[in-house]
Amino acid sequence: MKESSLPVGALHVEFSRPVNLEEVARINPEVKAGGRFAPKDCIAVQKVAVIIPFRNREEHLKYWLYYLHPILQRQQLDYGVYVINQTCCGGSGLARDQSITGMATSVVTLAYSNSDVDLIPMDDRNTYKCYSQPRHLSVSMDKFGFRLPYNQYFGGVSALSKEQFRKINGFPNNYWGWGGEDDDIYNRLVFKGMEISRPDAVIGKCRMIRHSRDRKNEPNPERFDRIAHTRETMSSDGLNTLFYKGSLKIRKR
Repeated sequence: MKESSLPVGALHVEFSRPVNLEEVARINPEVKAGGRFAPKDCIAVQKVAVIIPFRNREEHLKYWLYYLHPILQRQQLDYGVYVINQTCCGGSGLARDQSITGMATSVVTLAYSNSDVDLIPMDDRNTYKCYSQPRHLSVSMDKFGFRLPYNQYFGGVSALSKEQFRKINGFPNNYWGWGGEDDDIYNRLVFKGMEISRPDAVIGKCRMIRHSRDRKNEPNPERFDRIAHTRETMSSDGLNTLFYKGSLKIRKR
């Protein structure tokens, strides 16, 4: 039976069978080298850059690509996947700021979707695009018993338009180790008068690939103090204090 070219709803997601990149390429012939796709039978409403902060998670990345490429194609998105290697101790906010700064000079992008490499959506109606308000997509994770852990939670998978991203001065760059930057981002959005939009708990279900904490990624003991001072620091920590050197190369066939 031919796989549907449109969203189908609830999905079966499991990680018991190993996958490889050759299989990912075989089942996604329309995805170009470099992780780019655009629908042929319509003009996508948005161009989306899907950004994955990454470090030492090769097996997780294979599962992510295996599941997400078919999902993103069914969502009729004009998208590119950007896997951003983090420095040994840097937070994911720094990696995401650097990637978006690089793309800003090379790619015409209207929306940025940020995803942890270990999170897979369980419903393809959870569209990885931007909305009129910042979008939090991973609202119902198995890790938390398919409930939102707290109302201010903005971690996992989120989407911001270019305008929303610039309005909050991007993401914080001064978080090191594990934890804090997602709550800082939530604060920035609220302080700039925006509201968080979310899908309902059924459509927003996600499954996490279980893993142990990365080496050199211990909880940041300063994270709570930094979160408490977001209002004071957000104008001096973000895009306007990021020094980016390099270029983004888009591979084409």
